[in-house]
Amino acid sequence: MNQAGFFPSFIESYFIALGVLLGGAIIGGIASFLTGQPALTAITRLSSSLRIWAIVAAIGGTFDAVYQFERGIFEGQTRDIFKQILVILSALGGAQTGALLIEWFTQEHMTP
Repeated sequence: MNQAGFFPSFIESYFIALGVLLGGAIIGGIASFLTGQPALTAITRLSSSLRIWAIVAAIGGTFDAVYQFERGIFEGQTRDIFKQILVILSALGGAQTGALLIEWFTQEHMTP
């Protein structure tokens, strides 16, 4: 976590994951359109494959999260473990929100 505090990190984590997922999928869809591929199908496919990367980007890489867990376990800083879990859950929520918005936008889950 950064030095700004827990609550700003919590909110930033959500919106970073959301932005990575939406931006990556939509820009990838534009690239698919330019190359003659079905854009909405590509956006849906990219959305599902970008989820884990959106979460990793939002929590600031995996090493910081591992360090926070290590500090919480070996130094008895259980508060840090709890905060890190909440930040990860916030990133998961942002990625899930982005995937849901893309599902609504593309309507690829619907059958004709």
